[in-house]
Amino acid sequence: MSKDDPGIITALASDTSYGGYLALDVLLAAQRPRSQHHDEMLFIIQHQTAELWMKLMIHELAAATEHVKADNLPPCFKILARVKQIQRQLFEQWGVLETLTPSEYLEFRDVLGPASGLQSFQFRAIEFLLGNKNPRRLELYKHDERIRGFLEKLLNAPSLYDEYLRHLGRRGMPVPKERIERDWAQPYEPHPGVVKVFKAIYDDPKTHWDAYDMCEKLVDVEENFQLWRFRHVKTVERVIGFKRGTGGTDGVAFLRKSLEVVLFPELIDVRTHLG
Repeated sequence: MSKDDPGIITALASDTSYGGYLALDVLLAAQRPRSQHHDEMLFIIQHQTAELWMKLMIHELAAATEHVKADNLPPCFKILARVKQIQRQLFEQWGVLETLTPSEYLEFRDVLGPASGLQSFQFRAIEFLLGNKNPRRLELYKHDERIRGFLEKLLNAPSLYDEYLRHLGRRGMPVPKERIERDWAQPYEPHPGVVKVFKAIYDDPKTHWDAYDMCEKLVDVEENFQLWRFRHVKTVERVIGFKRGTGGTDGVAFLRKSLEVVLFPELIDVRTHLG
């Protein structure tokens, strides 16, 4: 039998321990099922975990945006590579929720009331940071002025993609003026002039290496965002079929429409014009 390492520190106070540092007393007390059904714990932890990953994703996307505003692209590559891995975690954890059968979910679905993932303000923040702007979604947060104010600020600020186009404009590339000075609260509309800018970058990656790398990192983020949404659709379809969502949406039909959203349209369009 091996002896314990004599160097292990056991003289700990609540504020100096592992649990204290991570506030585990708060974190592990945050699961409050409203039913007696065994599987409601899974449902709660699944969504709380997703919200923690989304908090980190917001932290990283905000930092990337600030670097682009400062015309400093290289730090973004590490940040967006991390965002891609966060998205991978969000994608994979749907597999855990898919172990919840329709019969099991029906045992506690009624206790959710009108609560729905549609109301996730952090998901909305990610959408706004990535440029999927919809002012009407602020109506979901009328009950909380702090959250509404946070989202309103993001709604009215340039997205990561907007800031990247502005950066390219400052580098002397002919980005159309109406794409770098506009009402940021409105959804982005693609422009053929932006496709031409990206074509110049992709036709000569050696000259524009950092811009080229940034383009590919953004494509990674968009692809993983869409994969996450697709897995969401399939999970919901598997668990509730075509019932209405708890938040009042059409459920699967509503989620499928979200798959049509393109975040960085010209980065896809340019591929048609290469070669």
